[in-house]
Amino acid sequence: MAPALPSCGEAGPPGGVRGPGLPEDVAAVRQVLEAGDEPAVVVAHSYGGVVTAEAAAGIRSVRHLLLISSYLPEVGQSLSEFGDGSPAPFLDIDPAAGTFGVRPELLVDTFLQDCDPEVQAQAVDHLARQNVQVTAQPVGAAAWQQLPSTYLVCAQDRGTPPRLQREFARRAGRVIELDAGHHPFLSQPAAVRDLLLSL
Repeated sequence: MAPALPSCGEAGPPGGVRGPGLPEDVAAVRQVLEAGDEPAVVVAHSYGGVVTAEAAAGIRSVRHLLLISSYLPEVGQSLSEFGDGSPAPFLDIDPAAGTFGVRPELLVDTFLQDCDPEVQAQAVDHLARQNVQVTAQPVGAAAWQQLPSTYLVCAQDRGTPPRLQREFARRAGRVIELDAGHHPFLSQPAAVRDLLLSL
């Protein structure tokens, strides 16, 4: 299951100054996790690691966290603390609207350089703008401190630098590196599938 994240406009109107942010994303994921009692592995990708840190905390059915090129915050940390204080060059920020998104012309070279041309061509249609508030909203829990976790470092990622991924990976119980870009489930789906099944 892939819960829709309200801050990205996946569950209704797009995020913005008054739109949904990290708390609503956390609530959306927690709702799915609490709805079932079957053992679950939570897969978090990129910003999803921030959401999962709080959303998976205290959920009895969650057995493992798989973090893919993911931010891995401590309690009280926010996404903005992981940069150098300036926006990444591949982002387009609209302060008036209160949103940010990936610049379409930089999408492939930054995030999909190792994917098939067909995937690259379809990707622009899936771009969404996100509520900029998510960058400053701190997490209230760190599920990775209580649950078994595996971190998949994507060594060719141009969006989340491998150096930063390896810093986060120190917080996980197990670390695996894959010679892949930011979306290994698109470029090397069999490798990600096999890793997931091994958990």
